[in-house]
Amino acid sequence: MPKAKKQKEQKEHWKTEPEEHDFPAAAAYLSLQFPPAAVETLVDALKGAETTYAKAKDLLRASRLQLLPANDPEVEKDLDRVGGGAPLSPVLLVRGNGDAGIPLIVADGYHRICASYELGEDEPIPCRLVDRP
Repeated sequence: MPKAKKQKEQKEHWKTEPEEHDFPAAAAYLSLQFPPAAVETLVDALKGAETTYAKAKDLLRASRLQLLPANDPEVEKDLDRVGGGAPLSPVLLVRGNGDAGIPLIVADGYHRICASYELGEDEPIPCRLVDRP
């Protein structure tokens, strides 16, 4: 498939900016792994980070998360949104540390990654990626 067409398709079901409610969701998840000051630092960094792109299959591998089935209720909701023409919000990520065996953290967007995988494992997903504190 020509690159221009792939980019056009991508824009049809992905937003370029996260929704405002994604940041508190990320903070809630990150608060299970980091102290409050680190969570605040990470969320502020995610808000200011540039949007980049990664493949669904690579995000799953780097995070060591299992692919949820298409009939998972939240994955199904995201697939229905895409099918109805509503774009999905970029995912929010905290970089792991391969040398230390620490996986990528999906702070918000796990179900969106799984839905995207169902659409194509090589699907480029918009991401906000920040380093650990």
